[in-house]
Amino acid sequence: MSKQAGSPPSTKAVILVGGPSRGTRFRPLSLDVPKPLFTVAGYPIIEHCLHAVSKVTEIKEVFIVGYYEESVFRDFIKDSARTYPHITIRYLREYQALGTAGGLYHFRDQILKGRPDRFFVLNADVCCSFPLNAMLQMFEEKGAEAVILGTRVSNEAATNFGCIVTDPDTKRVIHYVEKPESHISNLINCGVYLFSTNCIFPAVRSAIQRRTERPRLLTYPSMENLADLSLDDQDEGESSEMVRIEQDILPDLTDSKGFFAMETRDFWRQIKTAGSAVPANALYLTKAFQNQNEELAKPSANILPPVYIHPTAQVDPTAKLGPNVSIGPRAVIGKGVRVKESIILEDATIRHDACVLYSIVGWNSKIGAWARVEGTPTPVTNHDTGIIKNGVKVQSITILGKECGVGEEVRVQNCVCLPHKELKRDVANEVIM
Repeated sequence: MSKQAGSPPSTKAVILVGGPSRGTRFRPLSLDVPKPLFTVAGYPIIEHCLHAVSKVTEIKEVFIVGYYEESVFRDFIKDSARTYPHITIRYLREYQALGTAGGLYHFRDQILKGRPDRFFVLNADVCCSFPLNAMLQMFEEKGAEAVILGTRVSNEAATNFGCIVTDPDTKRVIHYVEKPESHISNLINCGVYLFSTNCIFPAVRSAIQRRTERPRLLTYPSMENLADLSLDDQDEGESSEMVRIEQDILPDLTDSKGFFAMETRDFWRQIKTAGSAVPANALYLTKAFQNQNEELAKPSANILPPVYIHPTAQVDPTAKLGPNVSIGPRAVIGKGVRVKESIILEDATIRHDACVLYSIVGWNSKIGAWARVEGTPTPVTNHDTGIIKNGVKVQSITILGKECGVGEEVRVQNCVCLPHKELKRDVANEVIM
């Protein structure tokens, strides 16, 4: 289908979801549900992205790109088609992990069908307000080839992310380094992009050619970054098509005059580890409360906002919930229960007078009367959910996997509990296998 001369520019969107081998840091929750479908603030993580995309009126087609089985997103796409009838949503499955740019290039024919002028790329494991219309406005005003969403973090945290240096007047990106060894800038990559189709695909093609001619040299992390190096970040037998936006494309785009950064002052964080779902839940609920979202529970003496309660959940009126609490479908919250800064997943039961703080309670899990399940509060601006206890790094958020049981009067503190475990004694700072 050729485009009519003088027709308005058209836009599509791509949501990158990765694949099962990349969700290891989200265990034990990803053992039962793929990370993009995990519920945060009442909706799957990926739906927050889709909701933002639906507010860009000219977007009529969205692609979900990853290497999960097709069946994983089938129900989600069916439900989303009813929620967003004006958008066509398709899942494109990579035959292997191709990297954030390799997947785009592999499916370029589908993305380019109908000859769109530009398209958004959103990483699904990002929690933010996704100011896509503002990015589109900047793209048009600047005559840009690419716009990246950035946010400010502390100088200490910045080296854990991609760092952006911009011209302070024009906002043009003049330098980009992924996880630099030393301080470059505290403006970091949010993992949300808007690319011109004429810019991104030639850039990926060039990167693939470079990889074919000269495979990527292995780089070794500095001692400071060694502790943060995850097996998720290792490259195992990469093909030349394994190309990443962050490492292989963005540094080259700085040579063009059309690469700009839009800085968001709103909330942002990654959802990498299972524990990071709790601060993400708090950020999304806070935004919904500011927007006076009708789906949130009405504030009262025992509801300290923001709180989301699924319509099928049973909450005793004497239970005290909030702030920043999500209660999932068919969950049962007993008399005198206290829940704060936590996610209670579907079919979980919390018996009378139990206390749950800074925790995730897994599907079908049961917490006994007078039990105490708790994590440790950390600043919402802190991008790491690990804390040091007795010289050992442990999760600040306590996580109970699927079908876990906590006995009456048992205290569980700063623990990660794998599915199907019964806790009958007090336990702290442990991973319970």
